[in-house]
Formats: sequence, C-alpha cells, structure tokens
Amino acid sequence: MAHRPQDIDPDAPAFVISTAAELAGMHPQTLRQYDRLGLVSPSRARGRGRRYSLRDIATLREVQRLSQDEGINLQGIKRILALEAEVRRLREQVEQLRPAADPGHRVFAAGPAGDVVAVPRGHRPARVSSTRTLVLWRPFPPSR
Repeated sequence: MAHRPQDIDPDAPAFVISTAAELAGMHPQTLRQYDRLGLVSPSRARGRGRRYSLRDIATLREVQRLSQDEGINLQGIKRILALEAEVRRLREQVEQLRPAADPGHRVFAAGPAGDVVAVPRGHRPARVSSTRTLVLWRPFPPSR
C-alpha cells in the first residue's frame, strides 16, 4: 500500500543527519551546532544518532531564512522559535475553549496542569487530591 503525502507524520524521526542536512541545504556540522544551541533538537536513535523529522527540516530552513535573509542572530532566532511555539500552543488552547462559548457550558475548571476545561451545567469538575480545582462561574445574561 503506497503512502500519500498527507499520510506522512511530519513529526516522525525519519532522516539521519546527512540526509537532513542535504534536505535543509546545510552542512551536518551546522545541524549539530543548532542541536547544541537548542534551535532544532532532533530525536535520538538507539545508538544516540540524531533522527530528523520533516518538521525539523522545515524549522532548519526557517532558521536559515531568518539568519541569511533577515540578518537575525541565533539567539534572536531561538527566541522567535520559542514565541512561535507558544503562539501555536495558545491557539490550540483557544480552539479547545471555543466550544465553551456555547450557552450550555457555563462553568470552567482549571486542573492541576493549568489547563482549562468547560464543565457542562449540572456537573462538577473532578476533584484532584493533591491540589484544589479552580471553578469559574459565568452567570446567565440578565433577562430582557
């Protein structure tokens, strides 16, 4: 059975460093340096060899673009990548909370990890033994 491009997991560690370097248009030593700096941290194989994913290669290309085309230093690039990751995480959280805007969801609970979940009306959030759960209540809008 042939795999279609959309079936390929972009996070699967598939490429050894020489192949990843070729795909990214860089020298393997540059990839090692970026790994040491924490810019792109690939998975490790059993023998501790680096294994790069398609997402890693895309990030390597972005690092190269920011460095060469935009003139940003590596510390600045590291900060940009961290901020982009935070934005992605926050967007995912917003998408998870979007259904909570439904009028049937009036209670929100924050778990021990800080995640926020909508609790359907009439249900209580699960108790967490080691910490207390924070519950926020949004009253119904006033009747007209």
